[in-house]
Amino acid sequence: MYKVIRFFLFLFDPEKIHHFTFFLLRIGYKIPFNSLFWKMRFCIKDNKLEREVFGIKFSNPVGLAAGFDKDAKIIDELSCFGFGFIEIGTLTPKAQDGNPKPRLFRLTDDSGIINRMGFNNRGVEDAISRLKKRKSDVIIGGNIGKNKLTPNENATQDYIISFNSLFPYVDYFVVNVSSPNTPGLRDLQEKEPLTNLLNSLQELNNKNENRKPILLKIAPDLTNEQLNDIIQIVNCTKIDGVIATNTTVDRSSLKTDKNKVEYIGNGGLSGNPLKERSTEVIKYLSKNSNKSFPIIGVGGIHSEEDAIEKLEAGASLLQIYTGFIYEGPSLVKRINKAILNR
Repeated sequence: MYKVIRFFLFLFDPEKIHHFTFFLLRIGYKIPFNSLFWKMRFCIKDNKLEREVFGIKFSNPVGLAAGFDKDAKIIDELSCFGFGFIEIGTLTPKAQDGNPKPRLFRLTDDSGIINRMGFNNRGVEDAISRLKKRKSDVIIGGNIGKNKLTPNENATQDYIISFNSLFPYVDYFVVNVSSPNTPGLRDLQEKEPLTNLLNSLQELNNKNENRKPILLKIAPDLTNEQLNDIIQIVNCTKIDGVIATNTTVDRSSLKTDKNKVEYIGNGGLSGNPLKERSTEVIKYLSKNSNKSFPIIGVGGIHSEEDAIEKLEAGASLLQIYTGFIYEGPSLVKRINKAILNR
């Protein structure tokens, strides 16, 4: 059924369809008993699915990655599709439009997406206004970044502003320094600036009576030497875990016509082409850190087999995004069923 719906949705501009889908979900949620139907259709409740990771109890290990609901517009609606947690953002202190359109492209031959959104969001305070009103008790992660016009030497202040503002309203934080769509952002992944940034957030975090877990989202394009640095930084700063991985700038494995790829231009690639590299990074971090910190595995999860592969590589939790778009909401239930049958 979803493949039929997807056929028609894919006839239109990806970003417009994204907003149209939000509109439909909001309308559908308001129809009496519809949310109950969605939950009966897509949610699985089983104690064997529960996971306790970095001090948080998750009802199941399958989450929605950041970028789908940047501004926390449809948390309650999305919670009906069986997710164990939902990550909002990337949020910045000030609202920003992001990069010029078009900036979102489907690669259907590869079951992938290229985006160069550029942290488009309405600002952290706008998201908080909706988080205050949410009814669902689903676990919420807050993915934070810097504004485009903020120079890297002042980036820490942007992260601090969002961290302090969001602190009462999210269950964990994700520091995003790995998006390829904000100029210079990935330079913050270098050892010294990243250590300083994370130490600053940890200092604030530890002043709170009930600190919140802080995770680092990393790029799949890091070398093994850089991944070794990440392991050292995590252990040194004592943050709570890593999300592996963000989108890639690599285009080497694509089936899509090269002329089309060149026409699309810059942006982060997600979906099936990212699957192998994401798993490699998870496995490398898990093995070389002696499993000293939890990893959330994300990148190219389009099936139950993809999800199990990430878990066997060393992931404690999973996130989907592009797979959710290509496979539909039943993917969450299928993955959870597969985990129960392991």
